[in-house]
Amino acid sequence: MEEKVLDVRKIIPFERHELIFKTFEELKPNESFILINDHDPKPLYYQFKYEQEGKFQWEYLQQGPDLWKVKITKT
Repeated sequence: MEEKVLDVRKIIPFERHELIFKTFEELKPNESFILINDHDPKPLYYQFKYEQEGKFQWEYLQQGPDLWKVKITKT
């Protein structure tokens, strides 16, 4: 099964987190999606850690300088 890719680079910044969390909520356990962003989504990681502690895995696939890819898995 091909993983969903969510490219938020063209989405207005204040709408990004809502869309990302909606995408995460739609996942079944052990499913994941690839987040593509134009900057390090470290603040998003901390929001996940606060709101979804123990329910996700975060894996950088690419870290800059112009493109970040993160695999986010629902556990």
